[in-house]
Amino acid sequence: MAASFLEIAIAIAVVAATTVAWRVFNWVWLRPKKLEKHLKKQGFHGNSYRFLYGDSKENMSMLMATRSNPVPISHDVPSRTTPFLCDLVRNYGKRTFFWAGPAPRVVIMNPEMVKEVLNKNSKYQKPKEHPMFKLFIHGLPTIDGSKWTTHRRLLNPAFHAEKLKGMLPAFDLCCYEMTIKWMEMIGDERNSCEIDVWPSLQTLTSDVISRTAFGSSYQEGQKVFKLQMEQADLAFKALQPVYLPGFRFIPTKRNKRMKEIAREVRVLLGGVIEKKMKAVEAGEDSSDDLLGRLLEANSKEVEQGNKTVGMSIEDVMEECKVFYFAGQDTTSVLLVWTLVLLSMYPDWQDRARQEVLQVFEDGKADIGHLNHLKTVTMILYEVLRLYPPVAALIRQINEEITLADMTLLPGMQIVLPINQIHQDHDIWGADAKEFNPERFSEGVSKATKNQVAAFFPFGAGPRICIGQNFALVEAKLAMARILRKFSFELSPSYKHAPVDKITLQPEYGARLILHKL
Repeated sequence: MAASFLEIAIAIAVVAATTVAWRVFNWVWLRPKKLEKHLKKQGFHGNSYRFLYGDSKENMSMLMATRSNPVPISHDVPSRTTPFLCDLVRNYGKRTFFWAGPAPRVVIMNPEMVKEVLNKNSKYQKPKEHPMFKLFIHGLPTIDGSKWTTHRRLLNPAFHAEKLKGMLPAFDLCCYEMTIKWMEMIGDERNSCEIDVWPSLQTLTSDVISRTAFGSSYQEGQKVFKLQMEQADLAFKALQPVYLPGFRFIPTKRNKRMKEIAREVRVLLGGVIEKKMKAVEAGEDSSDDLLGRLLEANSKEVEQGNKTVGMSIEDVMEECKVFYFAGQDTTSVLLVWTLVLLSMYPDWQDRARQEVLQVFEDGKADIGHLNHLKTVTMILYEVLRLYPPVAALIRQINEEITLADMTLLPGMQIVLPINQIHQDHDIWGADAKEFNPERFSEGVSKATKNQVAAFFPFGAGPRICIGQNFALVEAKLAMARILRKFSFELSPSYKHAPVDKITLQPEYGARLILHKL
């Protein structure tokens, strides 16, 4: 009897081991080769699949090579941030693909196809998250399905245009504090000073999001910000190699630090949320910050008997992390590149300043004034075109799909290279890589020759960035305040080095010479 049980156990173990081995072999070899054959049959060009790593090693090697030194000042950002993809398109044309490990990524650069992918978010979904990235954020930008629908519905009211009006005093106070610090750095006896404006802009936007998201819990918010910035850097590094199942359990230095930060952030946010919930329950007005509005909306959802589709405390924590990363990072990179570009193009700086002085003649800031900043808006759009915060969007194919003249199979991914589409000569013309805000003088539609899906710095469709208006209002007000107080130019020590660290950042900072006006 014992022997028969042993034989059965061995047989089960053999079957299990064979099944696992087959699935692994299928994942790392059979399925990739099948997908490669399918793509090439449809006229796609790319490198042949290489076991497990695909194009990852070559991609990383080229990226490290381009990052070894600053580049001559130009706006050809893709050549530095996505050099491998640039080479592919140059060698194979726009109908190309590359390998992210065992998954082929199909490059989509046609605006109509981009529009369809972004509009049909239930069909073209986000790829499965890297397990370590979840320690950084796991909220609205990364979730899918009914959970995304619920979160979006509950968060939408917090970013309504009327709510933004109430945030202007916080925006203005933070801008004022930054300009005062710059004045102090210049001093009373000088008219100019060299300053790395990048840290100041990061502090500005973190101050804004701390005040508008957490209100009276501003100090706790600042602690969260510092931890999340460190977590963002670690998360970006975790995304680089091909992820092997179970790697997150290996106690590497990076894995241990990411888990430690996640625990610290959880404790801090837990305290902030608990305090805010008690205020909401006590009937206090919490509508002056994003967290309060979110908790109120969620409370109403539960009161109406929809507890199962409301947010849990864990969900609220994750959305607070998103407030920090998206709310702070997106605006700070928009502002830093705007200052850099206006330093390169003093004529546009002068035009923007003249407009600001005319519109803000009384010195007061409100939405009406900001809506009249046509030149500043054109400049911000052109900066977003040349230096989009995010280089590309990725979507997963989970079922057989027909997109235009192509058939996509489960296991494939779609990459929408924002930075390359934004500089495509076929769409933007011969000056696609040049700074020319005038192209937006009659709006996005005219600038894109009625291909509005060719300009999507904040995404598009149902999943368009919920904080888009928040970022633009904050950026307009910040630029208005800066332009009234200072003129600026590139320092001789400025090094032009855009780098993709989840968002597009200046690798060596942004050293400018500020002049008091």
